[in-house]
Amino acid sequence: MKQLTILCLSIMLMLSCSPNKDSVEKGAIFYTEYDTPYGMPPFEKITNDDFKPAFEKGIKQQTEEIDSITNNSEAPTFENTIVALDNSGSILTRVSRLFYGLKGAENNDTIQAIAEEMSPIMSEHSDNIYLNDKLFKRINSLHKDSANLGLNTEQYRLLDMYYKNFVRSGIMLNDEQKDELREINKELSGLTLAFGNNLLKETNSFTLVVDNEDDLAGLPQGVVSAASETAKANDQEGKWVFTLHKPSWLPFLQYADNRDLREKLYKAMYTRGDNDNEFDNKKIINKIVNLRIRKANMLGYATHADFVMEERMAKTPDNVYKLLNEVWEYAVPQAKKEAAELQTIIDAEGGNFKLESWDWWYYTEKLREQKYALNEEELKPYFRMENVREGVFATANKLYGLNFDKLQNVPVYHPEVEAYEVTDKDGSHIAIFYTDYFPRAGKNAGAWMSSFRGQRMENGSNIRPLIYNVGNFTRSTPDAPSLLTLDEVETLFHEFGHALHGMLSNVTYSGLSGTSVPRDFVELPSQVMEHWAFHPEVLKLYAKHYETGEVIPDELIEKMDAASKFNMGFATTEFVAAALLDMDYHTQTEQREFDVRDFEIKSMQKIGLIDEIIPRYRSTYFSHIFSGGYSAGYYSYLWSEVLDADAFQPFVEKGIFDQESAESFRENVLSKGNSDDPMTLYKKYRGAEPNPIYLLKNRGFVN
Repeated sequence: MKQLTILCLSIMLMLSCSPNKDSVEKGAIFYTEYDTPYGMPPFEKITNDDFKPAFEKGIKQQTEEIDSITNNSEAPTFENTIVALDNSGSILTRVSRLFYGLKGAENNDTIQAIAEEMSPIMSEHSDNIYLNDKLFKRINSLHKDSANLGLNTEQYRLLDMYYKNFVRSGIMLNDEQKDELREINKELSGLTLAFGNNLLKETNSFTLVVDNEDDLAGLPQGVVSAASETAKANDQEGKWVFTLHKPSWLPFLQYADNRDLREKLYKAMYTRGDNDNEFDNKKIINKIVNLRIRKANMLGYATHADFVMEERMAKTPDNVYKLLNEVWEYAVPQAKKEAAELQTIIDAEGGNFKLESWDWWYYTEKLREQKYALNEEELKPYFRMENVREGVFATANKLYGLNFDKLQNVPVYHPEVEAYEVTDKDGSHIAIFYTDYFPRAGKNAGAWMSSFRGQRMENGSNIRPLIYNVGNFTRSTPDAPSLLTLDEVETLFHEFGHALHGMLSNVTYSGLSGTSVPRDFVELPSQVMEHWAFHPEVLKLYAKHYETGEVIPDELIEKMDAASKFNMGFATTEFVAAALLDMDYHTQTEQREFDVRDFEIKSMQKIGLIDEIIPRYRSTYFSHIFSGGYSAGYYSYLWSEVLDADAFQPFVEKGIFDQESAESFRENVLSKGNSDDPMTLYKKYRGAEPNPIYLLKNRGFVN
C-alpha cells in the first residue's frame, strides 16, 4: 500500500505529526494492487478487521462493473463484454485469494466466523452475476456469432467457457427456479464450509497421551522425540502425545508394537466426523448429497456426476466407472495376496489374531524388511526437508532452466513460510513461490497448491503469479531436522508440479490461466513430477545424509527401486475404493434420507473391498468431495495417471532431463492453462492420446 505522507507545518503549529494508522480505512489494503516488490501481499499490514470491509467493497465494485457491461449502449463485442467480465472484480479477487489461503493454512476463530458470515453473501453475489439475464443476452449473442468474430483459439475458449458457466449456473431457468437455485447454492456453500470446520476441530480435539515408556516400544527415536515435543506444547511434559495429523499417526501405526494403542489411534483417525458429537458430519453429508441431486435435476441432469462430467475429460460417469473397475480388477487380487503375506508374519510370530486395518502398516514394514532388507527409517536421514526442496528446484532447473532465489525480510503470513523469486534461464522474472510445510493447529490436513495472484496479461504487461505450496510434513525435533518419509517426498514433488503449472502459465486471460483446467487434467503436471522424485539420477542431486553430507549410496537406491511397487495392491485398492464411494454418492438419482454408515458399507460390499482395508477417505472426513472441489472427481488422480505415466515415457526413452521433451511439455501443457482443449494440448506434446498400459506397468500389475 502506498505510504501516506503528511506535510507537517512544524514551524507554524509547533507540532510534529505522523500518519495515524487508525485513520486508514479498514480493508483499503486490498483496494489497489499491493505497492510492494513483485506485488507480494504485505501480510504485516493486514489484519482480520480488513477482510469483511474488503469483501463488501469488492462485491460493490464488481457489481458496478457488471452494470457497466450490461448498460453499455454499444453492441456486444468480445472486448466490451467477455474481456470486461474476465477483468471484473479485482478487489474481490485479491481479498478472496488471500483470505481463503489463510483459512486453509492459518485459520482461527475470527477467520472462521468471517467465512461463515460471508459464505451466503458470496454465494448470492455469484448468482447475481451468473443469473443476470441482461449480461447473458450479450454473451449469448456473441456465442451464436462466434464463427464470424475472428477469434483465436484462446479467445473462443474464454467466450465458450463463460457461455457454459452461465448455462450450467441456471440462466435458462424460469424466475421461480432461479430463486430456488439461489437458496440451494447458499445452503451448499454453508454446508461445505461447516463440513471442513467440523473436520478441522475434530482433528485437533483428539490426542493419544502415552505416559508409560514401555508403550513406545518399536517407535524410532525421531518419532518419540516428536511426540515428546508435542506433549510439551500441550502442557504434558514428561509424556508423549500423538495426534491425528498424518506425520504423527502414520509412523505410530508403522512402528508401535502396542497393538491396542495402534487400534485406538487409527480408529480415532477414521471415525473423525462420525462420533455423533458436535463435530459430526453425517447429517451434513445427507444434505449436501440431496441438494446436489436437486440442483442437477433442476439443470436437466440425471445426477450430480452427469453435471460434473460434462466439463471433464471423462465426459460421462460410465467412463469413470469403466476406468476404476478395470484397475480394481487388477488391484484387489494383489491386495489379497499382500494381506495373506502379512497374516503369515502374524502367525509366525505367534499372534493369535486376524489382520485388521490398524495392523496393515505395522506388518507391511516388517514385510518390506524381509523382502528387500529395506527399512524406511534408514532412508529418512537422506531426505532432510530442505534438501528435498532443493531437489525439486534442481529438477526444475535442469528441465526448464528455472532458478530459485530465497528472499530475505519479506512479509509472510507465518514465520515458517519462506518465499523465493523464480527466474527463467535468461534471468527474467517468472513468479514468486512460497513454501509452508509443517502442521499447525490452524492448518487443514493434507497438502495443496494455490495462488495469491494468478498470471494474466494486462495493458500489454505480463502479470506474473504469486504461487504457494502448503504441506503437513514431519517437523524437526531437538535431536534431528525435518526428515521426510518417502510418501512426504513424493507429496512435495507432487505439489511442486502443481506450482510449476501455476508459475509457468503464459496466457492472456485470467479465467484461463494456470491450473484453471478440468479436474481430471489438473493432476497431470503434479503427478508427472512424481516420476523424478526417486529416479537415481535425481536422487544423486539432493538425497544427502543430513549429518555427513554423504550422497545416498547406490545400494539403497537399488533397494528403493526393487521395492518401488511394493504394497501397490493396498495403495491402489484404498484409493479406488474412495473414488468409487465418491461416484456412488454422486450418481444417486433421487433425493432421500440415508444412513451414511450404511451407505458406505453397502458401497464397499458391492465392490468386494476386503475387511483389512478401508477407503483412503471414509465419508465423514472425505473433504475432497464434501468441502473441496472434487465432488464426483476424486477419480481424477487415476485418470491423470493414465496421462502422466504416458507423458513420462519420452524421458524414459531419451533421458531424464531430455531438453526437447521438457521444452515441449512446458510449451504445450505447463504454459497453456485452459487456453485449448486438454486432449488437444496433450496430443501436441505427445503426438497421440495416452496409452493406459504405462499406468498398469508403473503399478506392477502387468510386465
